[in-house]
Amino acid sequence: MSDTLVQVSLVQQHDYRFDIHFGGDIPVLTGDEPAPLGTGLGPSPVQLLSAAVGNCLSDSLLFALRKFKQAPEPIRCDITSQVGRNPEGHLRVLAMTAQLTLGVPAASLQHLDRVLEQFEAFCTVTQSVGKGIPITIEISDSIGQRLK
Repeated sequence: MSDTLVQVSLVQQHDYRFDIHFGGDIPVLTGDEPAPLGTGLGPSPVQLLSAAVGNCLSDSLLFALRKFKQAPEPIRCDITSQVGRNPEGHLRVLAMTAQLTLGVPAASLQHLDRVLEQFEAFCTVTQSVGKGIPITIEISDSIGQRLK
């Protein structure tokens, strides 16, 4: 397997506000800390981390279902990240909970049990972040049936 390098550049604009450059035609994103440290003019690093985990989980679930030619759209993912102090008193992301919701009833999807057993293993970001932060994953369908 070959390794891939991903490069992102951050350029300080003012205090804790940075423009984040992803390269190519991807628009620049502004990141900022919330007040009182920053001005909250963009997502915070914790929000960006949460978005990365949620995006990767959503992508992995969609990919796994599409392998079986299933259409679960639109998928929604809500992430809650608990920020608190570690034993040394430093602020850390202590835990994350991802709530994924399929856009259709579970009964309309074939091979769903198999997909739900496997899709997390292929989520690059979640598997990496999960080595240091506990991540709980909950999945429901469009009518509120809890699947995981």
